[in-house]
Amino acid sequence: MSRPPREIQVWLVEDNALLRGGLEAVLDAADGLACPVAVDRVEAAEEALDIGHRPDIVLMDIGLPGIDGIEGARRFRERVPTARVVILTVHEEDENVVAAICAGASGYLLKPTSPDRIIEAVRQVQAGAAPINGFIAGRVLTLLARLASPGPDYGLTPREHDTLELLVAGLTMKEVAARMGVSYHTVDTHVRHVYAKLQVRSRGGAVAKALRERIV
Repeated sequence: MSRPPREIQVWLVEDNALLRGGLEAVLDAADGLACPVAVDRVEAAEEALDIGHRPDIVLMDIGLPGIDGIEGARRFRERVPTARVVILTVHEEDENVVAAICAGASGYLLKPTSPDRIIEAVRQVQAGAAPINGFIAGRVLTLLARLASPGPDYGLTPREHDTLELLVAGLTMKEVAARMGVSYHTVDTHVRHVYAKLQVRSRGGAVAKALRERIV
């Protein structure tokens, strides 16, 4: 007698307790899905990883207490390369979209998204697709179109340009230092200079501007 197909393990990281409870119930009720982990922060999900549990798909908000969803996506992709992360958030800014994609997110949905659409997105991701909210898809296409024309270099030195290029590629500061053969302190200095020259305040802002204006 053949075994029934294994349920898709969907983890939920959402700090809104009401939304988290509702989505957990919806996922558990859906045929072929299970939501064994529903927590309010990335750190709590990592505790489940520490004791051996593994997700197939992670639904993750961006604005979380402690570690944010962008860094959370990056951590999940590092620790569980087979897992797929879908961002579910109210944040529609270019820098968040780009940062999520660079962190390895497989989908990006805006709240509110209907339960049926979330279930559909989970199944799409499991099948290898990348569900993206229509509005976000339009923003991504606009960003890609802007890449067709060369942009300014903002006076970046070659090392600053290399640093920015590695940040866009999704490397951590420690990984950038190792790749460039310099100290963490040197990379930190390069990054601060890049932020100042691009007139941004965060890694996400630098990555978004670099891609939007084709600096790298």
